[in-house]
Amino acid sequence: MNQADLLEKAPVFQLKGSMLALTILELSSNDLDSLDSQLAEKVEQAPQFFQEAPIILALDKCKPSAEPLNLARLLSICRQHGLQTLAIRTEHPDHLAAAKALDVAVTPPSDARERPVAITPAAPAEPSLIPAKVITHPVRSGQQIYAKNTDLIVMAAVSAGAELLADGNIHVYGPLRGRALAGINGNLEARIFCQQMGAEMLSIAGQYKVAEDLRRDPLWGKATQTYLNGEQLEISAL
Repeated sequence: MNQADLLEKAPVFQLKGSMLALTILELSSNDLDSLDSQLAEKVEQAPQFFQEAPIILALDKCKPSAEPLNLARLLSICRQHGLQTLAIRTEHPDHLAAAKALDVAVTPPSDARERPVAITPAAPAEPSLIPAKVITHPVRSGQQIYAKNTDLIVMAAVSAGAELLADGNIHVYGPLRGRALAGINGNLEARIFCQQMGAEMLSIAGQYKVAEDLRRDPLWGKATQTYLNGEQLEISAL
């Protein structure tokens, strides 16, 4: 790895906390493209930390560069990532002139003790357990039963003309003669289990087979499970 690679990967800013409980965004480089991408990574880790967060934009540690700092773009990048700039900290004449032109407050470099701010990534939310919907009576012709965000378990026969729908799996502990549609919200892992497969239609995540196809299956009338294999419905014995 050469020096150019090291410079490209080095962070161009550091977040520090001040005694006034303000966050200071301290730039070490005027590479605004790198700043934009690195801020995006930090926002993804801890979005609540950056939401409308007031900051002091410290430019006094920024390394000299052949290209002048584009303060207007820098302020825009901060706003895009939820940071609200209260003032900039600098003594550089070019920065002072740009701040005056943009009507941005300026604060001189401070001797106040600062400490790096550790950003803890937000922990992923624990998925909530939704109990399966259990039906203990026969499902008659013309009835429709939907299990939203969970599995559907039917402990009796499902008549022709009845319809079972579930965002998860469907279990039928009896003859299945109606229609069964599992994974209707796009869940490709959903399955349909039944003790006696005689369905008018079986469908998983939009892929389906109708009775004309199902009757030709050697497992017609037997205990089966139906699942997706790629974009094809597969039926196997239980």
